[in-house]
Parts: sequence; C-alpha cells; structure tokens
Amino acid sequence: MTYRVIALDLDGTLLTPQKTILPESLTALQRAREAGCKVVIVTGRHHVAIHPFYQALALDTPAICCNGTYLYDYHANKVLASDPLRPQQAIGLLDLLAAHDVHGLMYVDNAMLYERATGHVQRTETWAQALPEAQRPVFRHVASLRDAANEVEAIWKFALTDEDIPKLQDFTREVEHQLGLTCEWSWHDQVDVAQTGNSKGKRLAQWVASEGLSMDQVIAFGDNYNDLSMLESAGLGVAMGNADEAIKARADRVIGTNLESGIAETIYQHLL
Repeated sequence: MTYRVIALDLDGTLLTPQKTILPESLTALQRAREAGCKVVIVTGRHHVAIHPFYQALALDTPAICCNGTYLYDYHANKVLASDPLRPQQAIGLLDLLAAHDVHGLMYVDNAMLYERATGHVQRTETWAQALPEAQRPVFRHVASLRDAANEVEAIWKFALTDEDIPKLQDFTREVEHQLGLTCEWSWHDQVDVAQTGNSKGKRLAQWVASEGLSMDQVIAFGDNYNDLSMLESAGLGVAMGNADEAIKARADRVIGTNLESGIAETIYQHLL
C-alpha cells in the first residue's frame, strides 16, 4: 500500500507535554510533504488554538477541528464543512452542567467561552503568553454561557472538566441518555461533547475522499479515545506509547511516547 496522507492528532501525540513539536518530527513531516504526501491536523482543539503548530508545519491543507465537528480552511479563514450543536441542545447541556456543578468550556465561532476560569483555562492562558499575540488561543470570559449560546453563529463543542473523574463519567452517561449527544474523552480529565455523528474519522474520511484518495492510503497517529475513529479506519493506525492500553489494543501499531522519535521513524519506514 502506498500511503499518501499523514493524519496527526496534536495533544499527547505530535506535541510534547511542553506543547512543542520534536525537531525530528518536523524534519520527517517536511520531507514527507516534499515527497508529495499530504499532512493534515486532526484535533480536538478549536482552530484558534492551533496557530503555532499549523505554522510550524507550514501546511496548506485544511484542519479538522473539535473532533471532526468542522473542517477549517486556515488560509481563507473560513469553515468549509460543519455539524455544530443547535442552540437548544447547548441550552439543555448548560442546564445539566449547572444542576451537577460541572464546568463547561464552550467552543464557538472564533473563540472559547467560559464563566469561571478553571485550571485548564489558566494553564492554557499561561502557556499562550509565551506566544506571539497573533498565535494565542482566544478565550473570553462571559457572564452567562446560556445567553452567549443564543448570540453566536456556531457552537462547535463543549469541553467538560472536573477533578472528580467518577462524577464526570456518570455525568457523561446522563448527557448521552438525556440529550443524545456524543461524549468522547480527549484527556484524562476532559470529556468533549458534540453533535452526534461527528468524529475525527468521519470528517477525515470525507476530506480524504474529496482529494480523490481512500482511507487505506492514510497513516493516522493518536493517543486518546477521540482518536479511535481515525486510528481504526486508517490504512495504518498508530497509537502513541503514552496512550491508554485500551487505545493501544485497537491500533495497528504502537510506537514510543510523545517525547520520543516514533512519529519520524514511522514516516521514514513507510513513506520515505
């Protein structure tokens, strides 16, 4: 099989814990692009939170954001395809969040909105201060997410966090049962809630087909549960060494952690 596409998750995969890209990964990906391979970011992040990585990779492909909720043309600054939450769905989720005292970060239009700054927001904003202003992710404090839900053009997803993991697990089951929305774990203490039917794998497959290619020609790298849909549908699904054992068991191959050179080594083995 000739692989023509490299699909990359960011956090826990391409990025180190310090939110940097290993030099060997940058070199290998650049060589793959020069050889005619397409490199695409497939992330749970909002498009306003991928600027430094997209630019470091010097990509010309659209980015798949918020776990497949939308396809974003970085150069034209526009959404190419999307399946956002409806306002009434967001209101229903916000009612549940308030009733159970779970924090939700709401991803909308060109920003991420919050009512109170949790550790996740604070850590990200601290990291962002080291970036040029134009590359910083956009967070906005609002008095009411409920009011904001009726004022924005699109609601991409909610990122839910809580230090009590069993509580968060129970809450996600209630969300799926009562609202019929999709909940996916994207970090050890974060669950993403989005429109049912959205997934990284589905949006990636749509884009790959639009390029006249097939998923058999894709190498996908990921580390978490929200990556499974693309790892299992790609021609070669590669799990990081820092992934949960359940993720590794469902991948075609397991490499080193996001602090090691496994991504580069896999590219050299299969593409160059």
